[in-house]
Amino acid sequence: MFLPEAKKPGAQHRRLMPGQPKMLWSSLMIAVGSFMPWISTGFGNVSGATGQGAGYWTFIAAMLGVSGALMPWRKVAITHAVVVALVATLLPAWQLLHLVNLVGFSGWTPGIGLVLVFFGGLFIATAARTLISLEVVRAPATAAAQH
Repeated sequence: MFLPEAKKPGAQHRRLMPGQPKMLWSSLMIAVGSFMPWISTGFGNVSGATGQGAGYWTFIAAMLGVSGALMPWRKVAITHAVVVALVATLLPAWQLLHLVNLVGFSGWTPGIGLVLVFFGGLFIATAARTLISLEVVRAPATAAAQH
């Protein structure tokens, strides 16, 4: 009976590093929040993805985060997590500050998409911190030679 290598009994598969599952879920949170309403007004909701809005940029960053969460290389995953964390926290913060400077605090509230993206950015920053704090363990030379 033919079984692919991954399906054979006793075959090993790559496990995610600590922090990568949180990175994956945070990236999905950012991706969903990118297309949800970022600002709620009395006249309706404004999506983050309207025109060339910040929602498009956060969605692209979220896809970078998904790819980083699935990579087996620690340094690449850390780089992806840091870039996504910067984009997903700074863009919503800039949007809020820009809106406050334009119209003040009256007549609008932050939408669920803006909140999802911002907190997804904070969560992915904690995932990056977890990946950075991992201890690199090298296998002994004899064990490496056997494989």
